[in-house]
Amino acid sequence: MHYDIIIFEIITLLSTKQGNKMKTINEIMDMTLELGASNSGIIDVSDIVFDAKLRDSCVANHCGKYNKNWTCPPHVGEINQLIDKAKQYSTVVVYQLIGNISDSFDWEGMQAIAKNHENLTREIFSYCKDNCGEFMLLGAGGCKYCSECCLLNDKACEFPDEAIASLEAYGIFVTNLAECSGMNYINGKNTVTYFGAILLKD
Repeated sequence: MHYDIIIFEIITLLSTKQGNKMKTINEIMDMTLELGASNSGIIDVSDIVFDAKLRDSCVANHCGKYNKNWTCPPHVGEINQLIDKAKQYSTVVVYQLIGNISDSFDWEGMQAIAKNHENLTREIFSYCKDNCGEFMLLGAGGCKYCSECCLLNDKACEFPDEAIASLEAYGIFVTNLAECSGMNYINGKNTVTYFGAILLKD
């Protein structure tokens, strides 16, 4: 496979989603809440703490998706290039979804909340395509658009215009992202919280 060509195509598509109309930042933030986000906030890209060393966590494969998803390392792209690409944007709408679980061992509950966050992110993505000009949407974990990533079958991404990479893949500390956007990273006992971010240009 020509991985270098495929990687370039996916990174380009991830970073050049174009909308037909332009909504204000506050309208975009309100939209995330209307669609079901628990909280939403606005920050400058310059407020984000980027760290290339986060890639080490991906390589450690704690989530099990390393080298198994086109939007995850190593195929999503070189970390410093992705950080530079993110810094080309100016403003970020950060959103979070908080869900309740029965206890810290409630894996099914965690998965259900993760699915709800994925559905929310897809709705936000659809809205942004029509209303947000040039943007980049980053979610929680690698892309889940397909039930099984084509990478596992040694094939190119079939839906690159639907691909959504993770905040961590771009070297973004989610704990800092939560803090500087006025949200809690941890929201109490027996809760799970997922984050996403819409990066926008002026």
